[in-house]
Amino acid sequence: MVAKMGMTSSERRTALGLAGVYGFRMLGLFLILPVFALFAETLPGATPLLTGVAIGIYGLTQALLQIPFGMLSDRIGRKPVILGGLLLFALGSAVAAYASTIEWIIVGRALQGSGAIAAAVMALAADLTREEIRTRVMAVIGMTIGVSFMLAMIAGPALDAWFGVSGIFWITAGLAMLGMALIAWVVPTPQDSRVHRDAEPVPALFGSVLRNTELLRLDWGIFSLHLVLTALFLGVPLQLRAVGIAPGDHALVYLPIMLVAIVGMVPFIILAEKGGRMRPVFLGAIAALALAQVLLWLYGAAFWPLLGSVALFFLAFNLLEAMLPSLVSKTSPADAKGTAMGVYTTSQFAGAFFGGVLGGWAHQQGGVMAVFLFGAIVTAVWLLLASGMRPPARHANELVRLAGLDPAEEAQLGGRLRALPGVLEVVIVAEEEMAYLKVDRARFDRAEVDAIIGVPA
Repeated sequence: MVAKMGMTSSERRTALGLAGVYGFRMLGLFLILPVFALFAETLPGATPLLTGVAIGIYGLTQALLQIPFGMLSDRIGRKPVILGGLLLFALGSAVAAYASTIEWIIVGRALQGSGAIAAAVMALAADLTREEIRTRVMAVIGMTIGVSFMLAMIAGPALDAWFGVSGIFWITAGLAMLGMALIAWVVPTPQDSRVHRDAEPVPALFGSVLRNTELLRLDWGIFSLHLVLTALFLGVPLQLRAVGIAPGDHALVYLPIMLVAIVGMVPFIILAEKGGRMRPVFLGAIAALALAQVLLWLYGAAFWPLLGSVALFFLAFNLLEAMLPSLVSKTSPADAKGTAMGVYTTSQFAGAFFGGVLGGWAHQQGGVMAVFLFGAIVTAVWLLLASGMRPPARHANELVRLAGLDPAEEAQLGGRLRALPGVLEVVIVAEEEMAYLKVDRARFDRAEVDAIIGVPA
């Protein structure tokens, strides 16, 4: 039992290699966020609406293709799909780098998003890892999103000052090539690929996930969160310049803000997870997000109120970005975590698209400050919908690998597992030789499960 808890060398290569692939790709997508609104002013024919479309269009192609690409990887293999997606991402970056009009940048950004590899990456991670440590590997990969975002906020303005936005797109293409190298030479190739209900969507389970009101609240939450994030960057860079901060110095603003936001969210995460205060912390973070945008709308033309409001925004954003996936995992049915996360991720990318389009429209209709007012209204609607959420239970998912059982043994095993303390739900999928459990961590003892299925202590 103890030996199972450490990663093998192959699993470490998988975790680090796929984290690099995911991180490089997200860094490439995020790098233009803090600089593009300023750059777009120099493009012929650019309007605030088209600027928003250019920033957010990648989210549309991501939302449309990430689940289909994941399913395709079940048929033709994970690595071909991931390599193809990274190639599309590199091609889109090159198109955007060569572009001299806003329309061609929109085409390039749409191509970037069409390399939708998120589901395939998670499926490959599941193919290459044991059930006991899979959650840890997924967490390592997931952490790269936050790290990539923070690096992009700091590096984007500096790279823009040195190489321009065209240079940033070329760097993004290079990051895609690095990701391809990691897939080809670092990440192991699985001996066989199969569907993993804990890590990827299963078409038969979409109905149950889409009928789950609590999951839909969370999907709306991530949609709203990335909508207001994308819209924010249609206004904040312009306001930083307006209060006297040169574009090349914007990194000096984002660095302390990001550090404050990351450090500041830690006690709230502890209070939510360890202190059992998930619901009030979650609702409080949404309220803080709305307040930050109201303050930007009212006082964003002044130096210190602008910086303070942006800091509050990112404190709330980072907190919500960390809490939402945990809530999805706790809320999803035992055998539908991968499907729930697939719908959640699609909602996230859709939010980025609508944030760009609607934020650009708000800017075009009412000026920069209208973008912040629009974001505050969206967040207030989210707060209203989230206020009806039930206090989330402190549940977790457990995977149990089963040797080939006959139907009688399966039925008996299911009953014995359900009788264990802390086991709330059991789904046995015979063709996968897997049992999916939803458990109460406070009362659950994995050793009791291992004793039933015959795993030596």
